[in-house]
Amino acid sequence: MRIVSTLPSATEIVCALGLEDELVGVTHECDYPPSVRSKPVVVRSVFDTSAMDAKSVDKLVSEFLRSGRPIYKVDVELLTRLQPDLVVTQEVCDVCAVSSSVVLDSVEKLSKKPEVVTLNPHSLEDVLSDVLRVGEAAGRLDMARRLVDSLEARIQRVKREVSTRSVRPRVVCLEWLDPVYNAGHWLPQMVEYAGGKEVLGVKGAPSRRVGWERVLEADPEHLFLTVCGYDVERTIRELAALASRDGWPTLQAVREGNVYAMNGSWYFSRPGPRLVDGLEALALFLNSSRSQPQNSVGVKLNVNLLAKLPRV
Repeated sequence: MRIVSTLPSATEIVCALGLEDELVGVTHECDYPPSVRSKPVVVRSVFDTSAMDAKSVDKLVSEFLRSGRPIYKVDVELLTRLQPDLVVTQEVCDVCAVSSSVVLDSVEKLSKKPEVVTLNPHSLEDVLSDVLRVGEAAGRLDMARRLVDSLEARIQRVKREVSTRSVRPRVVCLEWLDPVYNAGHWLPQMVEYAGGKEVLGVKGAPSRRVGWERVLEADPEHLFLTVCGYDVERTIRELAALASRDGWPTLQAVREGNVYAMNGSWYFSRPGPRLVDGLEALALFLNSSRSQPQNSVGVKLNVNLLAKLPRV
């Protein structure tokens, strides 16, 4: 079995099923497990945003979308040489990963047509179902079932631990900071399972741009910065732009020091097995646990830091 993954979450699923050796092609964003970085890169972004701030990234992406230009390109010549038996793609978001239509157009150019599995999850349960779909297509259904059982047990453990809470704190998760985007798809559900109430995001719906006044009106008790594609360090670097907005110091989450910089890229944006790690981190923060998640998952920002952030 020769497998090509066209999105990071599919790469993580394939490797979690013990198929890393069968994985012959990945994307430029595939970075977990770290060993996949040495795999041939079949899909790349047409621009590099690593040195750009959030506002500039949004402007550039919006310009490409308005003009109909693709954000990602597939190396058809490399794909031909790799001769995959299975290609995994997605339909969730054309900004986060290459769209299935672009992948299918590339596959049509191959003389040997591989099986194509298209993922389109909108909830944690959908993600678990996708693990089974990939496992079945790759001939690892038994292993996929064991993985899903393990992930489901961890999800249920979190739900049980917070089930006795009579009051759920108001939570806002932001998937982009400039402009502001609310939480979408599975993330509001993760907040619910972790014991909170997401007051801006809608379960199963895409993330959408929202006015800053909506955040002020929601006045969350906890504010999670779960920025798509950003790790903890980059999220903190972008925080000054958010803190410069009118009303920032008045937010209850800011006043009480309940603002968290999370690794959105690894644990919240990618619909793969590590969403459960993100769920467990949310539960720890929301329920004032003495134990804290690893810093690579997310950190609670110091209240003095929040008060001293420069206005930009």
